[in-house]
Amino acid sequence: MAPGMEIRRLDSRDAEFPAQLDALLDRAPETSIEVTRVVDEIVADIRVRGDRALLELSNRFDRRSLQSASEFEISKTAWVQAWDGLPADLRAALAAAAERIRAYAEHQKLAPFAYTDALGNTLGQEVRSLERVGIYVPGGKAAYPSSVLMNAIPAKVAGVDDIVMVVPAPGGELNPVVLAAAHLAGVDRLFTIGGAQAVAALAFGTATIPAVDKIVGPGNAYVAAAKRAVFGRVGIDSIAGPSEIVVISDRGSDPRWIAMDLFSQAEHGEDSESILISPDADFLDRVAAAMAERVTTLPREAIVRASIAGRGALILVRDLDEACAVSNRIAPEHLELAVDAPRALLPKIRHAGAIFLGRHTPEAFGDYCAGPNHVLPTSRAARFSNPLGVYEFQKRSSLIDCSVDGARTLARIAGRIADAEGLQAHAQSARDRG
Repeated sequence: MAPGMEIRRLDSRDAEFPAQLDALLDRAPETSIEVTRVVDEIVADIRVRGDRALLELSNRFDRRSLQSASEFEISKTAWVQAWDGLPADLRAALAAAAERIRAYAEHQKLAPFAYTDALGNTLGQEVRSLERVGIYVPGGKAAYPSSVLMNAIPAKVAGVDDIVMVVPAPGGELNPVVLAAAHLAGVDRLFTIGGAQAVAALAFGTATIPAVDKIVGPGNAYVAAAKRAVFGRVGIDSIAGPSEIVVISDRGSDPRWIAMDLFSQAEHGEDSESILISPDADFLDRVAAAMAERVTTLPREAIVRASIAGRGALILVRDLDEACAVSNRIAPEHLELAVDAPRALLPKIRHAGAIFLGRHTPEAFGDYCAGPNHVLPTSRAARFSNPLGVYEFQKRSSLIDCSVDGARTLARIAGRIADAEGLQAHAQSARDRG
């Protein structure tokens, strides 16, 4: 423990290490029984009473006094005014970030394909964009224009017809930077609603809020529970958990840089996870000292300290190969490979939401402007899911176009298999073409 900075130290050579790592990674259930109960009631209320319930819940939870659900919508004129009112340097930064996000998204588009087999049948795939998507953006005094850009721009690149954004405005407060980002990203409509009631309204629709086909974007435990509750009625991107970062570094990195990289996720909240893995014990000591020094410079020092003490770790491993193995077990949202030859380690990395290569590539670049999306799988979901991308806003349809000769061959194959399954209508339907 460095003076003034509490953080656990783990050593992969200890017999207790596997259990210690499991304990570090073991999070309490993301959604409590009470949260689920409250959310289920809200979703049911919105589904039955629509705008009336939405108005009552928003006035209660967001401390508002609106008289009509029509007051939820913010006109595009206000977005333009917000954009025009930004400092020029902030407008330039947002525009540059948007362009980089858009350029990366263009490379992600799914493509249709078709081929003709030996029987003369044409088989392929059509790609269509979703018609309407809902984007949830955290709101209030906090400003998350990056979340607007990261969620809306891939949808726009995919060709989504209608992007509906919801953002809570507690006490009627809404940061103008969020409105400006909605203008820049090409959002179509914007409503100042939040929480589980916003998710339910997007899923089922009300007289004021249009129903969507998919809901994306992060939120608190109530938003996450609501997304679970409406999944199936609509698509969702993922269930977002607390932020995570793993840094793999050797002694060649600047300890002060690595300390701040760990803090970049810790400042999100007390339940964020920040882990440094290194084969060099002296380097871990130097990073711990840098953390103790640099934490005092942060406005969110109390949050960072609590996060690092609760969910941070400095892990000593035998070598960089073992560092990769430990990281794969963690399956982090963000992974920095702060080493001399990061691409040599890349084949050893199996699970990570986003991978940042080299000493000059901090995770913060990915959060704002590198290009790849910052909406990433958390809570070990990188083992089986992907970053948000254009493909989340596209869907595929299979194409089957049989020739006369091809139909005769397929009729024999399909008919025989259908017989084995006891589905005689299937078998006869196939044989009718034979």
